[in-house]
Amino acid sequence: MPRWFGGMVILAAWLAALSGACCAAADDVLVLATTTSTENSGLLAYLHPDFEAKTGIKVKAIAKGTGASLQLGRDGNADVVLVHARAEEDRFVAEGQGVMRRHVMYNDFVIIGPLADPAPVKEARSPAEALARIARKQHVFISRGDASGTHVKEQELWRATGLPLISQSATVFAEGEQILLTSVRPPGDWYFSIGQGMGKTITVATEKQAYTLADRGTYYAFALADPPKTDLVILYEGHVALRNPYGVIAVNPEKHPGVNFAAAKRYIEWITSPEVQRMIGDYLVKGKQLFHPWAAPAQEH
Repeated sequence: MPRWFGGMVILAAWLAALSGACCAAADDVLVLATTTSTENSGLLAYLHPDFEAKTGIKVKAIAKGTGASLQLGRDGNADVVLVHARAEEDRFVAEGQGVMRRHVMYNDFVIIGPLADPAPVKEARSPAEALARIARKQHVFISRGDASGTHVKEQELWRATGLPLISQSATVFAEGEQILLTSVRPPGDWYFSIGQGMGKTITVATEKQAYTLADRGTYYAFALADPPKTDLVILYEGHVALRNPYGVIAVNPEKHPGVNFAAAKRYIEWITSPEVQRMIGDYLVKGKQLFHPWAAPAQEH
């Protein structure tokens, strides 16, 4: 056998081994596109070590708003998404972009603002009335403006006020993702749409002593930190319209053959399992429960 042929055999074997190592490494990583609320609240840091220990799969979490997270899925840049905007989730599945959608958990939204409550929001009988009071007072309101689940809910509440609203469509960069955003907003320079995640929105609202809509989990993570990261307080809460459910969806491998569907399936089975559902319910910040388990039967989507 010629010496050069032996060398080619060795080189081919080395390249095959290298390729296998690369593929194995990729199989050991799951890319999760999720919301800033699951990241900012500390929930993912609490849960994911359990998944990684049980499966040997490393979770790479990319925390953005729901719109940006779903866009990552549409682009094939995530294996699984964990988000909270049911209409957008259903659209994602209907487009053929996602499969195996399951309920995971819920928390709720709260309207927060300065202790003095200049609107006054505390006297409102509904979340829509609370926003209407802010609009009439024209006190500063900070909107995420990022097509997130929180922003979608805020849009819903503004429409429910019955106030004159401005409708606008624009291509925006939200958390680094390009999204076509169609939204409504009240007129006036007291309303600020910043295109940022929940943590940044609370930070800006704190600096401006403004009102904003926040998910309870992220608000508690900020307000109960040591030292506190915000002095804003909950001024309106508890209405059924403020409930905030989360769903998990695998990116469709038929649409995006490069995704790690096997790992996504294991993640969905894990996060909806009774053991992890208990972990979600047990997760507290300074004694406050941030999320409530809500896994549905496997056939429900």
